[in-house]
Amino acid sequence: MTYKKNYKTNQPYIPVQVEVGQKLKLTITRMGINGEGIAFYEKKLVFVPGAFPGEKVTVKVTKVNFNFLKAELINLRSTSPDRVEPRDSYANEVGGFGLECLSYPAQLKFKQDLIRQALKKFKPAGWQNYQVRSTMGMDNPYEYRNKAQFQIREKDGKVMAGLYKESSHDLVDLPTCSVQYPATMTVMRKIVEFIQELGIPVFDESNASGIIKTVAVRAALNTDDVQVVFITNTPKFVKKGLMLKKISEELPQVTSVMQNINPGETSLVWGDKTVHLAGKTTITEKIKGLSFELSARAFLQLNSIMTPQLYEVAISALELTGNEKIVDAYSGVGTIGLPLAKHASEIRGMDTIEEAVKDANNNARINKINNAYYEVGKAEDLLPEWLADGFKPDAIIVDPPRTGLAAPLIKAILKSAPEKFVYVSCNPSTLAADLVELTRKYNVDFIQPIDMMPQTARCEAVVKFTKK
Repeated sequence: MTYKKNYKTNQPYIPVQVEVGQKLKLTITRMGINGEGIAFYEKKLVFVPGAFPGEKVTVKVTKVNFNFLKAELINLRSTSPDRVEPRDSYANEVGGFGLECLSYPAQLKFKQDLIRQALKKFKPAGWQNYQVRSTMGMDNPYEYRNKAQFQIREKDGKVMAGLYKESSHDLVDLPTCSVQYPATMTVMRKIVEFIQELGIPVFDESNASGIIKTVAVRAALNTDDVQVVFITNTPKFVKKGLMLKKISEELPQVTSVMQNINPGETSLVWGDKTVHLAGKTTITEKIKGLSFELSARAFLQLNSIMTPQLYEVAISALELTGNEKIVDAYSGVGTIGLPLAKHASEIRGMDTIEEAVKDANNNARINKINNAYYEVGKAEDLLPEWLADGFKPDAIIVDPPRTGLAAPLIKAILKSAPEKFVYVSCNPSTLAADLVELTRKYNVDFIQPIDMMPQTARCEAVVKFTKK
């Protein structure tokens, strides 16, 4: 038999003989980027969700890979002092609760460590000397999610609304959810009750039949507006009139009802077409003294309580004088760029979602901001176009999706090389990878982790750059 060679010793690497279902006794040494415990079995990495550093565990192997093993926790032979009792019984079953068994101070330390782990992996210039600040956390790390987006399915005649178990399509019904705003859960459970009472067909994955696939409920923290979006398999919505009547009579807090059509079996939750059913087409949220109208598909940070703090760190990091021309990349509905307008001479932003750009320009109008303009398109396409037309930004702020910055955008940023630059990241790994290129022209002044999603392994961070 021929074995792969160990790249360090150049000696044949003989794989560890482990089988799926085998039980192992391990000691967890640290936590991985997804919040799982990490141990070693005969020098092979073992990932154990729900286990924490220092714990001695018994696990059952669920996957054998050449480089690592995956295992499920069977029992704890010793527990970490940071382990706590979760509020939700399904804390280790579905996403969104993965760290609920870990004390909140330990969660904050872990998220600071996530940044350091990513830096160590990608090694951008000078990474050992970066100032990675302590994670900014919440006073109450519960009831913060302003949007519930639950799959709707039926089992044994009962309509369920919830989330899938990790790496499966096995739906877990969520009658309660400690990280959601109470308002979103109140509305969600009543909507499920209405679907059940009216007998509206829900989506069946086995034959792609039925109507209601997903229900999204978003609540505004500072205006009490609530929007319900039915994401359906077909444009036809059986008993739509009766559903709207029930919402009007029993859920007066709902100010907007929409329908999004997303036909067939697809990994995408949202379809391209959204239609208005009742109430307003948008809901309004207030952030840092400004009003923001939000359409159904518009992006907004899930944690409205911490959003002002996140934006305050980003805005102060730019150190604006009032004369700067600023690019607001991945702008969404303008929640970062528009608060900057009073500190700048011009704001130019872009986003790929047409409804979000429409919202951003409308939000500029309703807040009487005349020096901000938003355009539909990819940041990596529009910024080079603007540069070619002679526009030279003095500052840029980016808030990309988890995939990080596109390579052409990094190239455009380095070409224009604005004096002031701030990066808002929701993924430490792609942030660290992007820093490899960005630090060719910029120094990193500090990285400020901010806990926008307590009880999860997700971490937001603000990076302040100084041009070399």
